[in-house]
Amino acid sequence: MGFSVIITLCVVAALVAALYSGKIRTAYAFLLAIGVLVLFKILSPAEALSGFANEQLAIIIILLIISDIIRKSKVLSYLFNKAIGDTSGEIKFLTKLMLFVAPLSAFFNNTPLVAIFMPFVRNWAVEHKKYPSQYLIPLSYATILGGAVTLVGTSTHLIVNGLVTENNLPSLSIFDFTPVGLAMLVLGLIYILIFYKTLPKNPDVLEDFNKQNRNFFIEANIKENAFIIGKSIEEASLRNLKSLFLVEIIRKDKIISPVSPNEILEQEDVLIFTGNTQSFDDLLDANLGLTLPKAARDIITENANIVEVVVSYNSWMIGKKIKETDFRGKYDGAIIAVHRNGEKLSGKIGDIIIQPGDVLLVLAGKDFYKRTENNQAFYILSVQQNTPTTSVGKVLLVFGLVLTSIILSAVNLLPLFTGLLITLIVAISLQLVPFNEIRKGLDFNLIFIIALGLALGRAMENSGTAEFISQVIHTYFSNLPVISLLMILFLCTNLLASYITNSAAVAIMFPIALALSKTLGINYLPFVLIISFGAAANFITPIGYQTNLMVYGPGRYKFNDYLKFGLPLTIIYMLAASFILYAMYF
Repeated sequence: MGFSVIITLCVVAALVAALYSGKIRTAYAFLLAIGVLVLFKILSPAEALSGFANEQLAIIIILLIISDIIRKSKVLSYLFNKAIGDTSGEIKFLTKLMLFVAPLSAFFNNTPLVAIFMPFVRNWAVEHKKYPSQYLIPLSYATILGGAVTLVGTSTHLIVNGLVTENNLPSLSIFDFTPVGLAMLVLGLIYILIFYKTLPKNPDVLEDFNKQNRNFFIEANIKENAFIIGKSIEEASLRNLKSLFLVEIIRKDKIISPVSPNEILEQEDVLIFTGNTQSFDDLLDANLGLTLPKAARDIITENANIVEVVVSYNSWMIGKKIKETDFRGKYDGAIIAVHRNGEKLSGKIGDIIIQPGDVLLVLAGKDFYKRTENNQAFYILSVQQNTPTTSVGKVLLVFGLVLTSIILSAVNLLPLFTGLLITLIVAISLQLVPFNEIRKGLDFNLIFIIALGLALGRAMENSGTAEFISQVIHTYFSNLPVISLLMILFLCTNLLASYITNSAAVAIMFPIALALSKTLGINYLPFVLIISFGAAANFITPIGYQTNLMVYGPGRYKFNDYLKFGLPLTIIYMLAASFILYAMYF
């Protein structure tokens, strides 16, 4: 084992550990890893940057823009509401939902699809007295299953294709993924329809607020010269609030918890309550002498309403204290409460550090929806206007051009990039998106990770690390049949994707799979395809895939809920993918 192999293995191990810990932003962790590899001359500067010029990354960027155009048009919301909104039976609703979403996810980015349909799923469940938690994971899984059917359905497949072309191999076809993807889509949807009732019966967030306290924390200040100053908690009647419970007092740098009934209130005290959405009426009762923070008071004067949002997986707010986000200035909204699944939060609202999946209760001002139209920091968990904001015909034309580009690419009449580029030009020409707003629909964090992931794959090959690992596998597992090797590759990739990111999993496992196929002297295609499916079949954790995280807070799931419901599906996927690929190529 040479020096370059040792360095690369150490870098990869450190990257995996950093991503698993969640203490370092994914893009920054990749940047550090690539920086070390360049420093040790395992990668040249040109190789480190080559991912940004990769055609597959350009395709991902165009698809992100087009997906965002369709999301903002509200055409899908309108069509979905017309087709499914009045469905009454839950099996019927779930079937329609998945059959509507899965085909769309085969051609468009999954994240905006879940963002569009998640509020509808919640509202339907509440209206029909069902549990949203039994439909939100199926929504996420349906997009994952549908996305795996074609090359363009998930960024994972496109990253794999990028690595294929980086190795001077023929580009994968649009429908190379379809036999396995389509089979698993059918099996997956059947599995969900049979077992969705085993998902937890968690009441809807807002519905539950009206029945019992939940770990929402509300910060209140004492008004100047309020009558309760100098009185005990008992004397101020703060122990007898109908829907509020005083959990702590913050006095300068001191936290008082639990709060004694005999504790004397002071002017500068900050009181932290837990309660439901109706608690705000109690807090704003002038007779109590309490008030919300200034940002919230300002918005209340604008006849604000309370809105719930869930923090996205790549939000710029992650890792920041609420008071550092200038949420009021940016979005015309005040964060007045925070919920993090089952975790007891402590301290001032403004001092809480935001994490992915947090559910925030926001007092929304009159400009809130306008300012959050292009926002990627969080998803609004309420159904807004369903009327299309642009011409349905124009949006359907763009949709048709995307499908045409895919078909022409599949029959080798037009490169996919060229077709999608023409589609984007048409969309801009039709004024579906102003040219200066294109960047607002892009996930720069994802783009950065993909580009650096491609560079990491190159480093695995340059250093000989991929060859070294493939030789180790061959030495110890040479007696295993090929189908068993496919299962092992799927399992390793899936575990990495589930606990770090699918981009990192593909970047690490692709070179190993390719080198292993060369060592064995057999067709490389089933080996690289199984890597892609292993990374895409992300069902067992909420953190491995963005749509799983999106429904995590709103569904009030626990981490193990994904493992219990997703593990059998993952095993089915592994077996089906391995057997189908083996039958196709051997």
